[in-house]
Amino acid sequence: MFDSTAHPRIFGVAPGVDFPRALVGGLVARLKGQPPEAMARVQLIVNTRRMQRRLRSLFEEGPPCLLPQIRLLTDLDVLDPAITLPPAVPPLRRRLELIALVSQLLTQQKDLAPRSSLYDLTDSLAALMDEMQGEGISAEVIANLDVTDQSGHWQRALRFIQIAQAYLDEATTLPDSEARQRLLVTALAAKWAITPPKNPVIIAGSTGSRGTTMLLMKAVAALPQGALVLPGFDFEMPAAIWSELKDPLLSEDHPQFRFYKLLSEINAARGDVTEWHDSPPPSAARNALVSLSLRPAPVTDAWLTEGAELRNIAQATADVTVLDAPSSRAEALAIALRLRRAAETGETAALITPDRILTRQVTAALDQWGILPDDSAGTPLHLSPPGRFLRHVAGLFVRRLDAEALLTLLKHPLSHSGTERGPHVLNTQRLELRIRDKGLPYPDPEGIIELLQNAVAHPEEQAKIDLWAHWIGDTLCKCFTDQMRPLAQWVDMHTALAETISAGTDGTDPGELWQKKAGQKAEAVMRGLKEQAAFGTQMTATDYSDLVGALLSGEEIRDRDAPHPNIMIWGTLEARVQGADLVILAGLNDGTWPEAPKPDPWLNRTLRHKAGLLLPERRIGLSAHDYQQAVGAKEVWLTRAIRSDDAETVASRWVNRLRNLLAGLRDQGGPEALDAMLARGDLWLAKVRAFEEVTRVDSAKRPSPRPPVATRPRQLSVTEIKRLIRDPYAIYARHVLKLNRLGPLVQSPDALMRGTVAHDIMERFIKDTVADPVLLNPQHLRQVAAAVMADQVPWPAARAMWLARIDKIAQWFVDRETERRGYSAPRAFEEEAKGKLVWPDIGFTLTARADRIDQTDVGDALLYDYKTGKPPTAKQQGTFDKQLLIEAAMIEEGAFETLGVRPVAMAIFIGLGSTPMEVMAPLDDEPPREVLANLRKLIDSYLSPGQGFTARRMMQEDKIAGDYDLLARFGEWDATDDPVPEDLT
Repeated sequence: MFDSTAHPRIFGVAPGVDFPRALVGGLVARLKGQPPEAMARVQLIVNTRRMQRRLRSLFEEGPPCLLPQIRLLTDLDVLDPAITLPPAVPPLRRRLELIALVSQLLTQQKDLAPRSSLYDLTDSLAALMDEMQGEGISAEVIANLDVTDQSGHWQRALRFIQIAQAYLDEATTLPDSEARQRLLVTALAAKWAITPPKNPVIIAGSTGSRGTTMLLMKAVAALPQGALVLPGFDFEMPAAIWSELKDPLLSEDHPQFRFYKLLSEINAARGDVTEWHDSPPPSAARNALVSLSLRPAPVTDAWLTEGAELRNIAQATADVTVLDAPSSRAEALAIALRLRRAAETGETAALITPDRILTRQVTAALDQWGILPDDSAGTPLHLSPPGRFLRHVAGLFVRRLDAEALLTLLKHPLSHSGTERGPHVLNTQRLELRIRDKGLPYPDPEGIIELLQNAVAHPEEQAKIDLWAHWIGDTLCKCFTDQMRPLAQWVDMHTALAETISAGTDGTDPGELWQKKAGQKAEAVMRGLKEQAAFGTQMTATDYSDLVGALLSGEEIRDRDAPHPNIMIWGTLEARVQGADLVILAGLNDGTWPEAPKPDPWLNRTLRHKAGLLLPERRIGLSAHDYQQAVGAKEVWLTRAIRSDDAETVASRWVNRLRNLLAGLRDQGGPEALDAMLARGDLWLAKVRAFEEVTRVDSAKRPSPRPPVATRPRQLSVTEIKRLIRDPYAIYARHVLKLNRLGPLVQSPDALMRGTVAHDIMERFIKDTVADPVLLNPQHLRQVAAAVMADQVPWPAARAMWLARIDKIAQWFVDRETERRGYSAPRAFEEEAKGKLVWPDIGFTLTARADRIDQTDVGDALLYDYKTGKPPTAKQQGTFDKQLLIEAAMIEEGAFETLGVRPVAMAIFIGLGSTPMEVMAPLDDEPPREVLANLRKLIDSYLSPGQGFTARRMMQEDKIAGDYDLLARFGEWDATDDPVPEDLT
């Protein structure tokens, strides 16, 4: 196939050229006139399975022929069956063994790192070991580095490196995948040096960025019939500039550095690289422009000399669009609009970006037109239904079950997916409504059963609900544990629980849990974990949950409907093996593309260079090479968002270089070309604005509904009078529309609960002291508070804080209560102190329930109300907060049966806040008869047809939220707007 030569055979394909198509074209051209079996003798080694599939499909497009033997870099055993090595240790086994070693080290030396960093440390240590094996660097080399000028961090890092040393010592007998690949390549190179294969061996598409791959490429380049075909080779770079790439500390981030390093390793020069096939790039002028823009940093002065020699700037940029979107949303929508145009015109279009959030935004935008792009990345398994379900189930072991976690799991589509899914969904809705109404912050079997009692009237149906409630309690409410368990036991418990929840009450099989592609992949992950569990260690529930989440997130699935054949989303790796009419390079901001180097917890940049490991800039260089290849396509978009969610962004260094170069090429029309590129982007941004433009509608008016008199409320409690005065619309929504506010799904120790608990504490304490006056002391108040909170407040932090508040006011309250007992005695508490006042002539009933009513020796009533917040002032009581004033008037009218008719001597708010106080109700300024008369007028007015229930009529502060503000569309109007009455029928 190749003529004899003393130099290595190195070929290149220019950026922008469809590499797989050019590779096939070159093979066919070189074997033209030879017998058909000559193609079958060719060993073609490529680096990805996608490249392998594309090459086969391209051969299938041409005339019938025998195919070359297309191998993968990871499948080299078939090259020489005589070379045998032990099978690689499964990656999961190695990971579990490392976890066990690192966990043991953290347990022995707690000052090294927190336990929560176990998996991050293990994964980064495994990555370091892979790199060491790939580059052929032993642990001794790293341990012997000169660290005299390094900090004490090195000593801590060295202890972890020693784990790698012990593990790598076994790499020969029990190699992992990286070690085995290195051993295999070394054996092949040694054998080929003695007896080289007679048939052609070609490595195509690899840049030699990893040490093991570089070793194989060196061996192939030395073969009599060996050749290397380099993708995206920059033929435009002058030889003088090529030599400036020699210092990796300065040039590692250049797109051609890997090729420079490869040529240096095999003693080849820049001129030894020739074109593989006569496949011209879509725009040679653009390749020259981009090449100049990417000159190494030390020689950017070449812009001044080489820039003047550039020609055809307008032609080079004619098919390039630069889009600077104001936001990521605008960027995604502009891309989606262009991809839609491509779908309509039949163009093949590809979006290339490492930003997966952006690709999801574009996919969502395309969905509105029924376009499903062919996404090469698929969906991460941990975000699929089975992945989320398994993570939720694992979470049951980690923490005490709360209402949110319970309903999240019950509502999952895989829960109870075996049989009777419909009744399960209905029962879940019933349970949620009752939790929101009654409250159950930490569900337990007894609480769930109690909540669902009498859920329906039909006995048989209720029996099924009871069975479901018992199943929930027995299955989900008893999982939390803080015990250490072997990994195998965790896997068995987790799998069994997941299958039980998926099966449901009557199910005997795991329902739909392991079905479809996502379920099958999840089952394979769990099966693999079970097979390797013996190599794990004792784990806490948190450790196990983190491990499962990490394993699921490392897998991807492609379980989609048939995607659009011409609209594709590629990662940067996939872009190397495909071709498209339109290529959109998106997310071109520093930190995204190129990605910021990840921090290395083990070795800094200098130590990596000394050890011979890869520098952090390597990934930037690879990304730069991907950019240089893709930007040479037929039509190219370069897009970025000027601003992210929270801050302005910085344009990618490559785009900045291109724009700065064009701006300086004034004699060749560079600024005009740049303006044209930006104008094409602005045109599509204008389309985005037009697409999102909406027709303004008038804002809602401030509502003041006037419902029919017959539907207006005929009974209110005293506590609702305050709301009637402040926000009549809330009374209308609750009593006319019958809309009650749903409680939160997850209860929190809010002000309402604090008030309820405080009332119960005080009532129990006062009753105890009435029965036994000796108990009137601060110690007993604290004991009562602790007992009530233990029963009603399930949050330890809230209990501690509220008990501290009670402790602070205990002495003050006991002192004041002792004074009260000197002139009165408790007569009625909340349950007994219920009152009802009926006005039959207007058909209205007023109800009340006082916190506490005392009676003096002469028979007068003393009215008390506990407030955990700041009690209302006398002025506030006279204006709107008339609770005590109305209750006092009701007592004097005989509305409380337990008291009869009696005068009220005092009505007092007892403030139990951080600053305890007592506030008297202004009975003298607001006489009871006058209060009732004014209240009757107020009620009578709201029972008349012309009175509307105005929203937020007299709120104390605008910032105070109402339960029905959303229904009233508050925000479209404010308190300065006049209410608009509306007669309802």
